[in-house]
Amino acid sequence: MHIANGMYGLILVEPKEGLPKVDKEFYVCQGDFTRGAAMASLVSAFDMEKALEENPDYVVFNGKVGALTGDNSLKAKVGETVRLFVGNGGPGLTSSFHVIGEIFDNVYPEGGSTQNHNVQTTLVPPGGSAITEFKLEVPGNFIMVDHAIFRAFNKGALGIIQVDGPENKMIFSGQQDDRIYQPEGGAVQTMPSTRC
Repeated sequence: MHIANGMYGLILVEPKEGLPKVDKEFYVCQGDFTRGAAMASLVSAFDMEKALEENPDYVVFNGKVGALTGDNSLKAKVGETVRLFVGNGGPGLTSSFHVIGEIFDNVYPEGGSTQNHNVQTTLVPPGGSAITEFKLEVPGNFIMVDHAIFRAFNKGALGIIQVDGPENKMIFSGQQDDRIYQPEGGAVQTMPSTRC
């Protein structure tokens, strides 16, 4: 219950020679929370039934919905190499950690010394960690998610890396598809133009 109420965190034990230098390092820790009946203090009680079913109400980064969005977004610049120390307090769900629009150049699975390269999504078990590293090549808002995607957009496991700097049209043209996918028939619908 203490883990389910947020009593977790990350401790970094670096190798004696240290980790290779990067431009920015950030801490991102996922956790899942249940919400029971509200108590007099407006604090939600722990819900053991939801915990046993592994059906939390919230799956969040750094302790709450929105902790890494808006004014709290992580900030970096084009050309910088970023290292994310990614933890998962759990207590119940494995994270499929992903940054939309990026490929991890290096991943240290389970926070160990083994390295995987060119990874797009890495698993982080409850009570575990991973280290991801990648170079930012274009500006934009890169969205960090648990790629069990309904957790991100419906339960809160969402964060932003806001990257400023010059565009690189050789890597990303900026062109986006202006059509909407219709799941019922699998058709793609054309959007009317809203540009002046």
